[in-house]
Amino acid sequence: MRRHSALSDTRERREETSQANAQAEPSILADLSNSNDPDRRAVPKFATFAWFVLIYNLAAVAWGVFVRASKSGDGGGAQWPLLDLSHEPMNGAFARLVEGSHRVSTSLCGVLAIVLVVMAFKNFPKGHQARLFSSVALGLTLVEGLIGAALVLFGLVTTNDSAARVGVMSFHVISTMLLVSSIALAAMSALGSGRIAFRDNGAIVPISVVTFLGVMVLAVTGAINALSHTLMPVKNVLVQASNPDAHWMQQIQPLHPYLSVAVGLFVCIFAGLLAHLRPSEPVKRASKIMVATFCAQLLMGLANIRLEAPIWMQMVHLVLGDILFVSIVVAVAFGLMNTAPHREGSLRKRDSMALREAVKAYIVLTKPRVISLLLFTAGAAMFAAAKGWPGLVPFLAVMVGGYLSAGAANAMNMVVDRDIDGRMARTSKRPTVTQSISTPAAMNFSLALTFGSFAVLWAGANLWAAMIALAGQAFYVCIYTLYLKRRTWQNIVIGGAAGAVPPMVGWVAVMGSLNAMAWWMFALIFIWTPVHFWALALLLKDDYAEAGVPMLPVAKGEKATVSQISFYTALTVALSLLPFFVGASGLIFLISVIAMDLILIRLCVKLYRKIERPQASALFHYSMLYLALLFLAVAVDQRWLIGNF
Repeated sequence: MRRHSALSDTRERREETSQANAQAEPSILADLSNSNDPDRRAVPKFATFAWFVLIYNLAAVAWGVFVRASKSGDGGGAQWPLLDLSHEPMNGAFARLVEGSHRVSTSLCGVLAIVLVVMAFKNFPKGHQARLFSSVALGLTLVEGLIGAALVLFGLVTTNDSAARVGVMSFHVISTMLLVSSIALAAMSALGSGRIAFRDNGAIVPISVVTFLGVMVLAVTGAINALSHTLMPVKNVLVQASNPDAHWMQQIQPLHPYLSVAVGLFVCIFAGLLAHLRPSEPVKRASKIMVATFCAQLLMGLANIRLEAPIWMQMVHLVLGDILFVSIVVAVAFGLMNTAPHREGSLRKRDSMALREAVKAYIVLTKPRVISLLLFTAGAAMFAAAKGWPGLVPFLAVMVGGYLSAGAANAMNMVVDRDIDGRMARTSKRPTVTQSISTPAAMNFSLALTFGSFAVLWAGANLWAAMIALAGQAFYVCIYTLYLKRRTWQNIVIGGAAGAVPPMVGWVAVMGSLNAMAWWMFALIFIWTPVHFWALALLLKDDYAEAGVPMLPVAKGEKATVSQISFYTALTVALSLLPFFVGASGLIFLISVIAMDLILIRLCVKLYRKIERPQASALFHYSMLYLALLFLAVAVDQRWLIGNF
């Protein structure tokens, strides 16, 4: 009764808080226009005009893509801003029409930017951020004009494939992102949403900066890809990239789609953490738009590859990229506004820790005992894939990179769960709860581990290993920690996929691709996880009830939990024997697994007959040994199969 009432009370508190926030929000917004704070003075007409300017600039961007993709950049000759009518463009009158219309449309961008600044200074007092962002937008509009002039005056158009053109275009892409973002910030400031502040926002500033940089790098590689396709279109990008005689732009073309996946995973992590750390409705909406826009951008990119990048799709693709950057900026801006309810709480003054204590606290953030089993499965997968020793460099890369990736995920988990960790005896001494490590410091640490992991795995193994590890981290943080854990007792069933990723990392680090054996390893850990974790949950059911976490023993009771454990034990046993029956393993594996399965079944039966702590503890501890021995059997058996044991 105690645990059910605790869970019910927690849910009621959440509902009351949500209702209070919902009732308070309209009144807060209503007061903004009457506030004495100059940065909360709402001027809807200015905001409407700013959004119009933003949309117009996006249209100009799309038309600029058409100019480049249709090779019409020489339509005005080498004269700027007026057209050289004596010059004969490559594509004749069509190019002159296209380039001329582009120059006119971009000139109007400058006029609109001037009007925006005049309106800002007329409607807002000194120091208002609408003035600041409007002025920045005007400055960036002038920069855009100078970039356009440089492209024309130096002949960096049509068929020019020089590094200078690539450099100018890359700068052009970044300045455009900054331009449309500054216009969006001006519109936000005009709506009286609050002042953007960096103080007391340390947890989200570094990860926001990294996200911005990641999207910018992705945009630059996309611009290089687009130029390469325009100048040197090929049927098969991967084949051409492997040709040592190919142009350097063609050789790096595959980098963009790979980086798209990596940056997309990081954007998902960022969106989830931002919405959690700054749980206001505007932040949540902007984060959802951010993720949805990136998914649309990714699908458009795949369509571009499939359809060989028709011009209209290139136009949409680049505009979506700008919208994505704007959505990230808007989400961060809402998170940095001093009206946002922060979850970090005030950090009490702490005595400085000794170096040894600090190192120990940061190690605790990574949960090393949990990681050890994950690394063992990754290492065993490497030995199985290589049919023996996988090599020192890839082995160290997977061990070190795998630890950093899992440690980053665990540190982010502690940041997110510090509220419920404080209510559980088992986790109440974690550094993020005691604030021996502040929330911003823990976030920065996890961010450093994330990039360290990606760099180590990419350099020491391959890009696929790095991306799969990042995918596992994103799944653990976004799907399990931020979404499933507090909502459903199925959390560990679905969330178990994150713990099943390490063998795939190990396998692909050796083989460069995944096969049926690698997917079997993934599936085995996925099915095994409920047996392992629900046995632990039986031991910690009171803690979970106190924290309001709907783990299966809390939500459905102990009997239902044991029934589910029995079901997943049967699935685990059946799946463990599969490699032998499909000819992927030999007798060593079969004999070993049968022996281990019998012990697992025996402990499960004992727990089913008598649901008590000793039986649950025995099953929990053996389940870890079971998985380690099973993966050891896989590695040994794979080497035996080639007669080299």
